[in-house]
Amino acid sequence: MTHRVVVLARHGVIPFELSIPARIFGAARTADGRALYDVHTCGLEPGTVRTEADFDVVVRHGPDALSSADTVVVPASYETTSISREGTLPADLSAAFETIRTKRIVSICTGAFALAAAGLLDGRPATTHWRSASRFAELFPQVKLDPDVLFVDDGDILTSAGVAAGIDLCLHIVRRDFGTAVANRAARRCVVPPWRDGGQAQYVDQPVPEPDAATTAGARAWALAHLDQPLTLGDLAVRQAMSVRTFTRRFRQEAGVSPGQWLIQQRVDRARHLLEDSDLAVDEVARRCGFGTAASLRQHLRASLGVSPSGYRRTFRS
Repeated sequence: MTHRVVVLARHGVIPFELSIPARIFGAARTADGRALYDVHTCGLEPGTVRTEADFDVVVRHGPDALSSADTVVVPASYETTSISREGTLPADLSAAFETIRTKRIVSICTGAFALAAAGLLDGRPATTHWRSASRFAELFPQVKLDPDVLFVDDGDILTSAGVAAGIDLCLHIVRRDFGTAVANRAARRCVVPPWRDGGQAQYVDQPVPEPDAATTAGARAWALAHLDQPLTLGDLAVRQAMSVRTFTRRFRQEAGVSPGQWLIQQRVDRARHLLEDSDLAVDEVARRCGFGTAASLRQHLRASLGVSPSGYRRTFRS
């Protein structure tokens, strides 16, 4: 059976964010072309929805469509100005939220304001667009806001940073639901990277480096080709002829995470591919992705994905 996704379009919706779920989930298909998601769009009432662009959109479904969704997506909308001013939901949006029966709710960009105003993020980690982070933190101090990441997966509630981070989050959901192979095929169809390194800190306004400034890109490429080997921060810094301190600073500026966090992400991703697409024993998977032992692989995979290597393989085996 296909997974039913319902996207809630509110007046002032940003067209790009509104289109992301249909495009990404619509591209998620089995190897023989069968659709895995059924995406619908609804409004707070059927009919015309004003966008923040110079055109409107027409939706056929009203808020009753939310009750039958497996996943509800709330994109960014400039109608959230009332929420960002007072921290409370408009009556029609509150009534719509009460109809949601799904176990999974997703926000894109400042859609997180609506989830927070509904009390869905109380005591939970979340993110939103970095430009709105300070106002969000002021209105909703009970939310564990992380303004530096591209998205936050807290199980049944997921939030993304601004604009294109919604693509990252939707691909992550596809990967979580159906595995890396399906997510990679969807990414290729949409001509986007299946995974972006780092967080949104790398997109915050900061001085542009000089054209001849050294970067850490070469070290990252070299590390990807040698993930099966023990790699230290000193090894990576030497590849770029930098001091460890300079390398660490520039790495975080460019990738949005520390070198150690980046290495773990890459090794977990390599392990996922090997578990899905090979018959290698777990010990050999651990060796090839650089974790060394099955115990270490098990620890990192459970920390990142919440499952064991054997459990992941059973679920996502190609």
